Amino acid sequence: MKKPTFAIAVTFQIKPEFVDNFRDRIFQQASDSLRLEEDCCQFDVLTSEDDPTTFFLYETYSDAAAFDAHKTTPHFADYDRAVAPWIAAKQINRLNLLENPS
Repeated sequence: MKKPTFAIAVTFQIKPEFVDNFRDRIFQQASDSLRLEEDCCQFDVLTSEDDPTTFFLYETYSDAAAFDAHKTTPHFADYDRAVAPWIAAKQINRLNLLENPS
């Protein structure tokens, strides 16, 4: 596995009636991404302690190009179509790994 240099952090607010559907589908997406994409290093799914409709994804990739390639995969397209109507809000953060200079 390559060392990740890029991360994506996504916060979702899911419509309450779709929380269970989203949870099932996002775990499938995480599994597909890790299994099918050599440059997907990590795909964690978290939820808020206080609000079960808030989900947070933390994904790492070998580089930004690998994440951009991730968004063109058939499994991502299928996931994106499936969950779009369930999302009330979404915030995406693109992050670069900083090397500790010491």
